[in-house]
Amino acid sequence: MKRRTLAGSGPSTLMASAASAVLCGLLGAGALAGQEAHTCDDRAGLRIAVLDATGMVRVSDADVRIRWADAVRSPLRKRSGDDGGFTYCAPRDATKATVWAESGDGSSEQTSVELIPGETSDVELRLLGEENPGRLEGRIFDAVTKDPVTTAAVTVAGRRGEVETDRWGRYILTGIPAGAKEFQVRRMGYEPLEYVVTVKPGLTTQVDIGLVPDPVEMEPLVATTVRSRRLESKGFYERQYWGEMLGVGEFLTPEYLERWRPMRMSQLLEQHTMLRPRLVRAGRTRGTLGDCLQVYLDNINVGNLDRGSGSNFALNSVLLPSEVAGVEVYRSSTALPGGMMRFGVGQCALVLIWTK
Repeated sequence: MKRRTLAGSGPSTLMASAASAVLCGLLGAGALAGQEAHTCDDRAGLRIAVLDATGMVRVSDADVRIRWADAVRSPLRKRSGDDGGFTYCAPRDATKATVWAESGDGSSEQTSVELIPGETSDVELRLLGEENPGRLEGRIFDAVTKDPVTTAAVTVAGRRGEVETDRWGRYILTGIPAGAKEFQVRRMGYEPLEYVVTVKPGLTTQVDIGLVPDPVEMEPLVATTVRSRRLESKGFYERQYWGEMLGVGEFLTPEYLERWRPMRMSQLLEQHTMLRPRLVRAGRTRGTLGDCLQVYLDNINVGNLDRGSGSNFALNSVLLPSEVAGVEVYRSSTALPGGMMRFGVGQCALVLIWTK
């Protein structure tokens, strides 16, 4: 039995998908060759096809995103094959997924897929015709307890359909035309919220909402941030989503860096990351860092910085904090999310620095 899930508008013709690959690791799932028959044994499968706005032309090399709504797993980020598609076997503990596609500055609407063990769901992701649509993404939480608010209905006025927040209170709205939009949130037991947000063309605007329990009298909490296009293209925000959820990484965003404005890279790492005790101790003793510290600058390994801190800290001579867009810090390579094991350095602490 096949199930079809449709995102976007236009003809619903879906050709057989193809791209063959096998992905193993943290997700515990693999991408298998697209076939008409279900090939994921007792797991649920997703057969994804990315199409243009007409629904007639397949789009290759599109960036497909898959988030598991109820499983504690890293979100998947995968390119569509030469025929515009691929098949993926879902984790065994996942029962629902949110899927969307991006290509250049365009994107599809996101679609929610119910995952049924032993069945493959066909998903068509159609890139919208609007020029440079934007995205809204964030978290809905209780303004009093700070707990996530699940199954809240989130939408933009005038947009077809709505989405629900997942078990962590997170949501994603894609394919939204640029401009001022009325953002709406509804959940039984909470005051409804309407908020005007400006959607930037081709960019993601993060909107975090603290809903007020009804009948508590207080103002809702709303925080909006426009994401860096460069960091988003490098997968920074997806890893932040995963890392903060599981507490395995630390992430310095552009907003954080702008607020603190450190003068040197050693000051940035010593005062604003989990590495502070190690770096300060090394600086006081004029010795090495003891435990190794590997640093990657825009995917380039700049070495094991074991020269101590302060004026002897090697990175101070090659980079200024004002040139940094974002920083990721992991205690060891064992904490890395799937797809990043190329940075594997054993038990060394790891710093990934992305420039503007």
